[in-house]
Amino acid sequence: MQQREIGVCIIGAGRAGMIHAANFRKNVPLARLVAVVDPNQETAASAAKELGIDRYYTDYKQALEDAEIDAVVVVTPTIYHRDIVVASALAGKHVLCEKPMAINERECDEMIAACEAAGVTLQVAFMRRFDESFVEAKRAIDEGAIGEVVLVKSLTRGPSQPMPWMYDLAKSNGPLAEVNSHDIDTIRWFSGSEVSEVYAIGGNYRNRHVSADFPDFYDNVSLTARFANGAQASIDGAVAVRYGYDSRVEILGTEGVIFLGQTHEKTTIIAGPDRLLRRPFMNSWRSLFKEAYLAEDTDFIAAILEGRPPRVTGHDGKMAVRVVEAGNASIKTGAPVKL
Repeated sequence: MQQREIGVCIIGAGRAGMIHAANFRKNVPLARLVAVVDPNQETAASAAKELGIDRYYTDYKQALEDAEIDAVVVVTPTIYHRDIVVASALAGKHVLCEKPMAINERECDEMIAACEAAGVTLQVAFMRRFDESFVEAKRAIDEGAIGEVVLVKSLTRGPSQPMPWMYDLAKSNGPLAEVNSHDIDTIRWFSGSEVSEVYAIGGNYRNRHVSADFPDFYDNVSLTARFANGAQASIDGAVAVRYGYDSRVEILGTEGVIFLGQTHEKTTIIAGPDRLLRRPFMNSWRSLFKEAYLAEDTDFIAAILEGRPPRVTGHDGKMAVRVVEAGNASIKTGAPVKL
């Protein structure tokens, strides 16, 4: 019997939302992009036109009444995730929720409970778990290629200025959430353990113009963690770095090490008369993780059709939020925080 297509709606037509939308429009088997939602009508209409679909909404609640929509992808500012996911579950829609999952653990629990009660899939969008190199590294770790994992170091630095709402930590939880959620999930995944203690420091070096209005905002953060199994980890994150998009991981074991990360956008190297080598630095996460986004979206639909748990669960999203909260508390108090 031929499997039916899953009707998908993207809620949030920003940069990441349009990546998911393009995938579901053309490249994800057994998925059909039905509609897009954005509160700005011009943005919603423009997105629909670009995607070649004729349906868009400015209110996600209207989209949830659409019988042709089976699943939603939530790509809005974090403060709206809880309400949208819970409403989607009550409407019987499967959910792929972008990171960070929510503002706090309580919201995560409510999202998980709502989806479990409704019997719908809840997947959190940690796309790095679907990146070919990350998958290979995890396989190597599980096979004992580097012995016991001792230390996982993960960094993410982005070139973009924060969106205005991100300066308010009450709405964004800061770069630890917006930038480093992927790193937190990475260190958990590769260590095979939960974080038991964190110490973090942050500072505002590139966005001092907002210091008066948002004195707690930091654009650079360094976090050290200890795991329940005794392993160690470190994370560094930054925004508005200007030089490019930088994402790298190092996994140190008792018998070896694994390095992950591609800093070059292209393979072209230019040698000039000044005898210097020039090679373009990675420009965007959209380039670096393009295939990972597609694999993530494809597996989301497969999990729905196969009736199996997603590869990244609500629990994974919640654990990242837990570390974000602890890290922000450590930055504020200047002391380590036990989880």
